[in-house]
Amino acid sequence: MSETKLRSAWCWVPSLYFSQGIPYVIVMTMSVVMYKRLGLSNTDIALYTSWLYLPWVIKPLWSPFVDITRTKRFWVVLMQFLVSFGLALVAFSIQGSAFFKWSLFLFWIMAFASATHDIAADGFYMLSMSKHEQAWWVGLRSTFYRTAMIVGSGLLVVLAGVLESKNGLPPVAISVSAKTDAALVSDWDPAAVKISEQPGELRVLTQPSSLDIAVAERSAPEAKMVIEQAKSWNVQHGFVADEQPAAKPADDKNHSWWAKMISVPLRNFLTAHFPKPEKTKAAAATAGNFGVIYFALSQPPAAGKEVAVNFARQPHGIEYVGFGKGDKGFRLMEGEHFVFNATNWNQPAMAVIQLDPKLKKDAAVVFLTSSGNIPLAWSITLFVVAGLFLAFSCWHSVILPRPPGDGPVVTHKSLTGEFFATLGSFFQKPGIFFALAFILFYRFDEAQLSKVISPFLLDSRAAGGLGLATSQVGLVYGTFGILALTCGGLLGGFSAAKYGLKKMLPIMIGSMYLPKLAFIFLAFTQPENFLVTGGAVAVEQFGYGFGFTAFMLYMLYFADGPHKTAHYAICTGFMALGMMLPGMWSGWVADLVGYKHFFVWVICSALPGLVLALQLKIDPQFGKKSNAH
Repeated sequence: MSETKLRSAWCWVPSLYFSQGIPYVIVMTMSVVMYKRLGLSNTDIALYTSWLYLPWVIKPLWSPFVDITRTKRFWVVLMQFLVSFGLALVAFSIQGSAFFKWSLFLFWIMAFASATHDIAADGFYMLSMSKHEQAWWVGLRSTFYRTAMIVGSGLLVVLAGVLESKNGLPPVAISVSAKTDAALVSDWDPAAVKISEQPGELRVLTQPSSLDIAVAERSAPEAKMVIEQAKSWNVQHGFVADEQPAAKPADDKNHSWWAKMISVPLRNFLTAHFPKPEKTKAAAATAGNFGVIYFALSQPPAAGKEVAVNFARQPHGIEYVGFGKGDKGFRLMEGEHFVFNATNWNQPAMAVIQLDPKLKKDAAVVFLTSSGNIPLAWSITLFVVAGLFLAFSCWHSVILPRPPGDGPVVTHKSLTGEFFATLGSFFQKPGIFFALAFILFYRFDEAQLSKVISPFLLDSRAAGGLGLATSQVGLVYGTFGILALTCGGLLGGFSAAKYGLKKMLPIMIGSMYLPKLAFIFLAFTQPENFLVTGGAVAVEQFGYGFGFTAFMLYMLYFADGPHKTAHYAICTGFMALGMMLPGMWSGWVADLVGYKHFFVWVICSALPGLVLALQLKIDPQFGKKSNAH
């Protein structure tokens, strides 16, 4: 690759694939976190957001029209402007009461524009570069695409999390002390707590304003009873959503064909081989003492508005990212997040703080409330993304090169005839059925994992999650993840360019699947150190970045030919189908068997893709530099 061409490619390849990843990650990943924060269940999130894959699945139906009409450059710039406009509309939609219906509809429209952009961008990439240049750049291209995904699920989520806590009511600091001479309290009755409207600005009220907990032991059943009472009270009064999975139907005989043949047998298999762990096992007969804090608002919020209140121990310095030791003597057992509205603002939400039974001396920490308008926070975030994407579209309208081969594919057939000829030629390629099976199953495990990992990180520890804040979830991917992914993607592309895809394939396959064991480790150990969580995610991201390179190169290899743009789009359509269908049931599976056994199931479901990947037939010279370049 000449120095001039290399410099030119650096001006557009990174930005093109970064901007290609932005709408995809907004629709498929960031929306999962957003809907979780807006109160939807795991089952609904996984089901409805998986349907958003459909535009990427069926994009082969119109890929020939992109191939034979106008230039790829024209389609790239036009679709980027449309996606920017769609993002702005979604930002408006989530402020309304019917936010779920309208945001899904707009995400759907935006997904069609993004899928069309993918067709044109991939075709433009193949037209502008030789085969060796494609192999050399594929790691960088994949890295910048995945960087966009990390920014969307990382830095943008951090921004939304910060806005959630900063755009609302003033924070309230509550001193919580463990005292050897404090009185032992044994009775808590939230129904007896009275809250009346107070003048002035809307603010969070707490009872008591500071909490003293006696250093003493309680029986484990008593501690469990109080924590369960608080959870039940908070659910009944609408402070938190009830995320219990739907009850099993009593009579399977009246089910539909789908239930009889698919969902019920699958449910029975999963519950038999991946039973949900019991949450009620007591490790000891005694537990540390505990105290209760009540929360309410000083007055009702504005009509139709909700106020979200987060409650957590105030971190200090590097404790936030896991380097600090922290104080393990105090644990918030219930009450990490509340939502107040016009009907429950003057009812007391309950938070339970428990002492470590090993704590035998006086100690004190500070817990802090943070609150904000969650829809407004996400609306602002989406407006920021819309502005960023508009800037990219303006940049590409100027900077994208104009390769001589970029134009409509010349044909003597009618538009309809050319469409069917292009589509038919793809299914006449040698080894088509094996190739499609590989494309569908290579990421069978990843398709299920991607829909559940954010809810897993956000859910409380009692629910089997890690109990991270929204901004912390973003930080996991936006710092640890992005560095590991970049290294993995770069190493994968450079290795394939030097040694060829065939030689590197076994190593890439191993790196694709084995690092997912990190999530089994996280689910079973539930580490409290944020650095450990970030390190585990980094391991998985590095392996994914390295292993995904093989997938991208194989699709380039298989799609090569006169209609490479349309054929590559068909490959990516099947790739999207392989992500869409498993993702639809992933939330249901996670609710059914719990996070621990869900990740075990994910590892098991990698076997079909692993077997197919090991059987691939690839030219040993593919990807290597030839004498002509």
